[in-house]
Amino acid sequence: MRVAIVHDWLTGMRGGEKVLEVLCDLWPDADLYTLLHVPGSVSPAIERRRIHTSFLQNLPGAAVRYRHYLPFFPLASRALRPRDCDLVFSTSHCVAKAAVAPPGAVHLSYVHTPMRYVWDMYDDYFGPGRAGLPVRAAMRLLRPWLRWWDARTAPRVDHFIANSEHVRERIQRHYGRDATVIHPPVDAERFAIAKETGDYYLVVSAFAPYKRIDVAIAAFARLGRPLKIVGSGQDEARLKRMAPSNVEFLGWRDSAELRDLYAGCRAFVFPGEEDFGITPLEAQASGRPVIAYGKGGALETVRGARPSGGRPDKTCTGVFFDTQSEDALCEAVEYFEREAPVSAPEQVRAHALTFDRSVCRDRIAAFVRDKLA
Repeated sequence: MRVAIVHDWLTGMRGGEKVLEVLCDLWPDADLYTLLHVPGSVSPAIERRRIHTSFLQNLPGAAVRYRHYLPFFPLASRALRPRDCDLVFSTSHCVAKAAVAPPGAVHLSYVHTPMRYVWDMYDDYFGPGRAGLPVRAAMRLLRPWLRWWDARTAPRVDHFIANSEHVRERIQRHYGRDATVIHPPVDAERFAIAKETGDYYLVVSAFAPYKRIDVAIAAFARLGRPLKIVGSGQDEARLKRMAPSNVEFLGWRDSAELRDLYAGCRAFVFPGEEDFGITPLEAQASGRPVIAYGKGGALETVRGARPSGGRPDKTCTGVFFDTQSEDALCEAVEYFEREAPVSAPEQVRAHALTFDRSVCRDRIAAFVRDKLA
């Protein structure tokens, strides 16, 4: 079977690229089509593909400021036209699902979310205080057209996969289509339980507006507890300006350092509303509990107790807070420290193993067999 893989862009290793690695493992000879590729930014399993890019590859500053070219993404997606294949498999949180399969080929799309910039999280990117007045004015004009284009290209997909029930509902709402839920992979075997843990809390995240790292910084500024933050992104300067001395920015760390940071933290803090969220499962694979905003994908990956929820279940792997606010996160941290409502590290890790990479790989392979049959 001849397979082509389509992915939005290749600029770093995040959750979407973890799914892409599984696809590269399933089809090692498949060509890869993408809007933009920054060489060396993704894993060797992805880098060794035959990679085809769009005209965005040659635009000024695209490697760093590719998001500024958002209005051109639909036009650039015309480069996502694989040839001579039986299966097109796209992984999409923006435009990859708009890929056009050749006649007779089947198009399956693994959707991390419909284009969040124009649908559910528009204000997180383009609301007051998030973007300048000229950008906000331009997006008010562009948003209706981008929504129309995004919905109009959904029929190019024969069958959808959603990365969570949360995203499945979005696909139904925005595209009028059903989807099969297959959770993204977690390399659980890369992580292990430490003999001893430290006293710090941990965040691992890109610094995108909707991640709400600002909520974590504000809460830990009040609590005075040590907080380590791994990551970088467009909000970095703003976040560093608001951080007190007990909040430490570590940048991105290699896999060995990250493994140790997960295993050594007192708890992992997850303040954003995510489509799914792999980092909480990486923390749980290290036996560490998660303090998460109780909405979105976290409801599927964390077995959370709530400060106002009565006696916690014995299988709890974390704590939820109900609003993205400094007060709510502080209350959750204090409840976690006071009540210790989570299971033993071995039970926390056992929960994460149900999302292991092998589970994702087998489910995608079975899905493909079923739809091609």
